[in-house]
Amino acid sequence: MAKNTHGGGANTNKHGLKFEQDTQLKSCLETYGYTVNDDNSVTNENDYIVGYNLPKGKIYEHFGHLRKNGWQKYISKKLLPDDAFYNTRNNTIYIIEKKWQSTNGSVDEKLQTCDFKKEEYEKMFLHNNIKVKYIYILNDFFENPKYDDVRSYILQHGCSFFYYTLPLNEIGL
Repeated sequence: MAKNTHGGGANTNKHGLKFEQDTQLKSCLETYGYTVNDDNSVTNENDYIVGYNLPKGKIYEHFGHLRKNGWQKYISKKLLPDDAFYNTRNNTIYIIEKKWQSTNGSVDEKLQTCDFKKEEYEKMFLHNNIKVKYIYILNDFFENPKYDDVRSYILQHGCSFFYYTLPLNEIGL
């Protein structure tokens, strides 16, 4: 993957969007033998529904209590996760945010919001007794020791992170 050597702005957005596309959950699920159907349901090799792939605004379409601005009963600003997976077997929604960076900038500060965003999603899904897990997919820029405190903060607040890939067992598969 090409590295942005010019700092922030359009180039960061361009590379970040490519990173998001390269790490799409749907592609990963299909690579490992799952089928993502037109209704966003994810089925295993036995055609048993194991969950729902719900990127961006699909979580609002899937859950009836969130449709037609119903989310406003729970939170004040609509959140659009890069990816999300609702595992029907363990009644957990996995919110997946992808962060790519190659120079110092605002993305590294966004990592420090995991606990706030996790709490916002928990408010939305408390109604259904759905558990929320908040996960980051990062590029290797964040392996730098200067992010030791941020990585510790993420883990201390019940969130997690991985580099480039997400092991499917982390979403209950």
